[in-house]
Amino acid sequence: MASVRRLSRADLAPPESGRAVQLGLDELGTPLREVTFVVVDLETTGGSPASSAITEIGAVKICGGEVLGEFQTLVNPGTPVPAFIATLTGITTSMVATAPRIEQVLGSFLEFARGSVLVAHNAPFDIGFLKAAAAQCEYAWPGNQVLDTVRLARRVVLRDEAPNHKLGTLAALFGATVTPDHRALSDARATVDVLHALLSRLAPLGITHLEDLATATDPVPSDVRRKRHLADGLPDAPGVYLFRGPDEEVLYVGVSTSIRTRVRSYFTAAEKRGRMTEMVRLSHAVTPVVCATPLEARVRELRLIAEHSPRYNRRSRFPERMPWVRLVEGAQPRLQVVLEVHAGQAHIGPFSSRTLARLAVDALHATFAPRTPGTRGMRSLDAAGAALVRAAMLGDPAAVVHAHAARIAAHVTHERYEEASAVRDRLDAYVRGATRAQRLAPLAACPELVAARRTNDGGWEVVLVRHARLAGTAAVDRRDDPRAAISALRLTGEHVTAPVSPAPAAHPEEADLLLDWLDSPGVRLVDVAPDVDALPGRSCPVRGAQAYADPARTAALVALLRDSLAATGARTTSTGAA
Repeated sequence: MASVRRLSRADLAPPESGRAVQLGLDELGTPLREVTFVVVDLETTGGSPASSAITEIGAVKICGGEVLGEFQTLVNPGTPVPAFIATLTGITTSMVATAPRIEQVLGSFLEFARGSVLVAHNAPFDIGFLKAAAAQCEYAWPGNQVLDTVRLARRVVLRDEAPNHKLGTLAALFGATVTPDHRALSDARATVDVLHALLSRLAPLGITHLEDLATATDPVPSDVRRKRHLADGLPDAPGVYLFRGPDEEVLYVGVSTSIRTRVRSYFTAAEKRGRMTEMVRLSHAVTPVVCATPLEARVRELRLIAEHSPRYNRRSRFPERMPWVRLVEGAQPRLQVVLEVHAGQAHIGPFSSRTLARLAVDALHATFAPRTPGTRGMRSLDAAGAALVRAAMLGDPAAVVHAHAARIAAHVTHERYEEASAVRDRLDAYVRGATRAQRLAPLAACPELVAARRTNDGGWEVVLVRHARLAGTAAVDRRDDPRAAISALRLTGEHVTAPVSPAPAAHPEEADLLLDWLDSPGVRLVDVAPDVDALPGRSCPVRGAQAYADPARTAALVALLRDSLAATGARTTSTGAA
């Protein structure tokens, strides 16, 4: 059946205390006591599988602290055993002369270890030899998860406890029942005792499940790792997650295609941001919000950030503070940086900061407003200039782009690169603001738009947009007719009051997300509001600012003008727009 979701906030509240939740096995993970480990040790003729071979394999299979089986065999390496190796291990050439070759025993070992986690002390050495042998015998390497007890020991055994992390040292420290003697099975048995001792030390750090072992050796502060339980029970689904601190304060809002996987990463070495580590230390709970589609998840993230202003989110926190540039026409035309859009007046933006808005104003002034004598270089607009400014804000920006490109070319020709950079920044701010407003205006004016896109599993992702705000979304199974879901979505979708265009009825970044989604490959327009054809400005201008949004086009224009100046020998001074 189709799953239709209306964007409400009912599921954003903290979980009720005492509510029972039955977790699936994939959400709980596999406790270490239920994991089968095969602890393996090899003896070889040297240190590199490229020039040496295996002389002995010893392995112990364990689960839940009990030994399930052992595997031991000598192996004929096909070459004499070096004297120093024979002295170290006691394995001589005569001992392995009648032993089976690796081709005869490797298959039996791989079957013995099938489906287990391979454990070794200095695992790269043992696993490297086993992989080389598998390649030699034309066996596909099974890809078992590998655990290195040396790395685990470095994580939990301090220098004041043991001078090093050799197997013999650790076996003595933990009172192993078997003393390592450089024979494969004895060393594997000793490694079993060392493994159990290391895992007992890791348990208080939150390493209690198979999934934790992948990051068990990461250099993560113990108090951060102990917060690993906050990820327990989170869904493996797209959506938003909220880290909550004291008094249920929302500390951080994030989004991911897998909530559980992403939240788990905050407790590993993959998270390198100091601010996030600080945030994790303050957190006591994580609230998941499962979403029907990735687009809905990203929109919810923006709305929750705007609603809660989490102290550890840096972007998208105060959409109401995003400024616009407005042209005020009349007896004294002028450009203003404002926070609201008024009907009937030209606007560009919104901008991420007032600094960028001021740069856009400077770009328009530099192009259309002459300097006023006796006013310390201040510029003013007349009626004719205001008409040109309006045209550049709402339609073709070519006049602004060409004027600034000429100034940049002149500065570059005279090697005034700082001045050229300042003019470039001014032009970039204007083009971005005009592009954004011209893209937003048609969608903000549209009362309703329904679009759909095929999903990877053959279903449909259906989106309902009203005045540039996501009013609803639906995930439709490939076996269902999407028309029923679309009808239900239009009936249950959020009612959205019309804004003053070009301002959207949502966070400007939400409108940008919707525009990008609508422009993405495979999106089909299903329907629009019946009266959309009557809407003014229902499409972007053909020669609008978006044509100049690619910096490469402006750079090419600058290069052309610079070459022209060089060819004519012009010595243009920085006047006019500069």
